[in-house]
Amino acid sequence: MEKRSLRSAAVRGRRVLVRLDLNVPLTEHGLVADDRRIVETLPTLQHLQTSMARTIVLSHLGRPEGKRDMRYSLRPVARRLSELLGQPVPVASDCVGIAAINAVSGLKNGEFVMLENLRFHPGEEANDPAFVAQLSQLGESFVEDAFGALHRAHASTVGLPHRLPSCVGFLVEKEVRELSHLRDQVDRPYVALLGGAKVTDKLPLLASFLGKADVLLIGGALAFPFLRARGATLGASPREPGLESAVTEFLTAAQSTGTEVILPEDVVLLAPGSPDPVVAPVREVPDAGAVFDIGPATRAKFAEVLARSHTVFWNGPLGKAEDPRFAEGTRAVLASLGSVAGYHVSAGGDSARIAQDLGVSGAFQYSSTGGGAALEFVEGHELPGLAAIPDA
Repeated sequence: MEKRSLRSAAVRGRRVLVRLDLNVPLTEHGLVADDRRIVETLPTLQHLQTSMARTIVLSHLGRPEGKRDMRYSLRPVARRLSELLGQPVPVASDCVGIAAINAVSGLKNGEFVMLENLRFHPGEEANDPAFVAQLSQLGESFVEDAFGALHRAHASTVGLPHRLPSCVGFLVEKEVRELSHLRDQVDRPYVALLGGAKVTDKLPLLASFLGKADVLLIGGALAFPFLRARGATLGASPREPGLESAVTEFLTAAQSTGTEVILPEDVVLLAPGSPDPVVAPVREVPDAGAVFDIGPATRAKFAEVLARSHTVFWNGPLGKAEDPRFAEGTRAVLASLGSVAGYHVSAGGDSARIAQDLGVSGAFQYSSTGGGAALEFVEGHELPGLAAIPDA
C-alpha cells in the first residue's frame, strides 16, 4: 500500500524534521569513508531546499549506547553533506534542549540544520514518550527517509509520525518500489545468492526464500553447517554449535517446497604453516585446514545457474572478500552476473561496498541502502517505521 508522499506535502516556510540514515563509515582521521548513504538522501533534501522548507536533519551514527560519545558525532557527516548540497549544514550540539531549540529558531526558508546524534540519548532507542515530545516540538511536520532504520521501533522512526503530520521521502519510496519486485512481482527463474558468516542470523532470511526462490546458491561461512549436514568435515573451519536440527529441518523444507539448494563443491583453504591458498573438494579438506573462499568449480556452477536466471537477490560475500587472496570467488560470480539479462538486487550490510571494492557494482540494477531493513522487507516482515506513516 502506498504511503503519503513528500511529493504532495506543503512544506514552504515550515519547520520540517527529516529522518535520514546517515550512519556511514568514518576513517581514523574522522572523514567520511563511504558517502553513498549521504548521496542517496540528496533528492529529498534538494526538494525541501527548492521548496523553501526549513529543514531539520535527524540521524544516528554508530552505537554510542545512549551516551554522549563524540567519536560518533555527526559533524563529519554534516561537512560532507554541506559539500554535496553546496550550502552550509551547521550542526547543533544536541538533538533536544536549548541547543536544538536555538539552532532551529534561527532557520530561514531553504536552510538546513543537522541535530547531533539521536543515539546520544537513551530515549531514542527506547522510544521514550518524553524524548519524542522534545523532538516533535522542534518541527511542524515529519519526513521519513531513513530506509535503513525503518525496522527499528525508535523515537525518531515510530514516535514522531504519531505526533506530527508525516510522509515518506523519495529514498524510502524508491527502496519500497524496487524491493517490492522481490516480494510481489518476481520474474522467474528467481535465484537467491547468499553468503556471509553467522548462520544463526541468516536462517530466517534463508527460510524466507523457500517456496519463493527457485534456487538458493549458498557460499561463505554460511554454507559450512549445510555442507557438514551433507557429510563434509571442513577441517578447522569455524563451527556454530547447536544448528544441526535447524539445518536438517531447513534442507527438508527446501526439498518439500521445490526450492533447490546448491552448495560449494570445492573450496579455497589455508593449511597450517603455509601462506599460500590451495583448492580442494569439500570432502577433502585436511583436518587442520581452514576454508576461506569457494573454489573454481563452484564459481563455474554458480555462474551457470545465474546465467539462466531472470531475477537475482544477493546478500553477503562468498568468502573472506576483504582479503585479496580470498576475494576471487565473490568477484568472479558477481562479474558473471554482469552479462546476464534480468533484475539483480544487492542488499544488506556491506554488500554494496564489497561489490564496489571488487569492481562489480555494474552487475546490479539496484543496490539497497538498507541492511536489516532491506532483509526484513524482502522476508515479508512489516517495518515499524514504514507502518507508522499514514497511507496515501
